Amino acid sequence: METEEAELCFPHLHNSSCRKPLKHTSETYITLMLYTLMTIAIILLNLLVIVSIAHFRQLHSASNFILLSLAVSDFLVGLVVSPFVNYIMIACWYFGEILCAFFYVVTCIVLCASVGTIVLISIDRYIAISDPLRYSTKMNSKTVNISISICWMNALLYSVFVMFENWLNLGAYKSCHGECVISFLKEVDLIWAFVLPIAIIIILYFQVFLVVVSQSRAMRSHVAAVNYKNTKKSETKAAKNLGLVVLVYVLCYCPYYCVAYSDTLAIASPVQTFIFFLLFINSALNPLIYTMIYPWFRKSIKLIVTLQILRSGSRDFLIL
Repeated sequence: METEEAELCFPHLHNSSCRKPLKHTSETYITLMLYTLMTIAIILLNLLVIVSIAHFRQLHSASNFILLSLAVSDFLVGLVVSPFVNYIMIACWYFGEILCAFFYVVTCIVLCASVGTIVLISIDRYIAISDPLRYSTKMNSKTVNISISICWMNALLYSVFVMFENWLNLGAYKSCHGECVISFLKEVDLIWAFVLPIAIIIILYFQVFLVVVSQSRAMRSHVAAVNYKNTKKSETKAAKNLGLVVLVYVLCYCPYYCVAYSDTLAIASPVQTFIFFLLFINSALNPLIYTMIYPWFRKSIKLIVTLQILRSGSRDFLIL
């Protein structure tokens, strides 16, 4: 009897108490280690992006501010969301229904902001390639700041909307005490947070690919045959980069939405644990995909790691 009570979150509640999520096994420690490493990677990689763009004046461009917004949202995933999910996997929830709902709202906000910012990056690159002469006019600092603000406001309002039922009925969807679980509008979440963004991203990047191909073909008709290989190589590299962006996004988010059609969203089973791991690892891959391909990011990392940013006048270092 004492052993059974020791496995309960609230022993004094007996049958109405949940059992503790995970026992101390080798699988548990491996899971915790992976989540810890993932969380550290998310925080450090996105922190490097934030410091780079915020510190060096030469990187204060409209396009980089969109990358900064993405880095901030992904940084919050590592700082707040991932530890929250990690805790639920290994321990009972003792902090009440309000904090449970609050953490899910924060999770929804930062994930939606991350996806929304990826859409902004797609729009930015589409305009930069399809209409380069008017890019600086269309994507000026004011336009980008307004777009980023709308993106975060949309994430906030959307999160409140999909969580509205949970605020009205706090704890109504849990099966026992010691569980942090919610119900959400599945159809709305699937369409607004996944289908619509991925459709926009794919359409825009497909248009970008078509523009790159047409430009490459035009160049081939005016350059010598010796330059053909370089043009072909550039075209192939652009195609690979665009394909990688869409592929990583789909692979990380698609499994989550496949299981999200259950009646409630809990983080207890190994399958759901793995799916949340995929969802969050996207926040570590984003800075690699969107910034590691840029030489200025590698140069800024070197300046940050060697602490040269602490020198007087480091904000005006030539990065580009």
